[in-house]
Amino acid sequence: MARPPRGAARLRDAVAPLALGVGGLGGFDVAFPEVVLVVEGQARGIEGVEGVTVVAAPASGDDTIADLATPVSTVVTADRELRSRCEGAGASVVGPRWLLDRVDYGSASRAR
Repeated sequence: MARPPRGAARLRDAVAPLALGVGGLGGFDVAFPEVVLVVEGQARGIEGVEGVTVVAAPASGDDTIADLATPVSTVVTADRELRSRCEGAGASVVGPRWLLDRVDYGSASRAR
């Protein structure tokens, strides 16, 4: 199997610290979320790391995300249709800026 794209590994590594505590989530001063990264295509080969569960979408990543959305979920997306589907499942939805303001994507490992 080909090596997963580096961008997927960088994102996984960047979001891992969120599991150690993040503000502005779910109405809590500090929340300790279960971080789930849904991948599709070539990124399906990426493995989880401490703090991040990786779910390989069998087909559409959006369908998998919508299927995983629950009233205790916070989904990060800029896609309007996916936002609507997740909100319909009771999930909270935030945009990419929310995430980018809380992670250090620029210094996440580029070597994995």
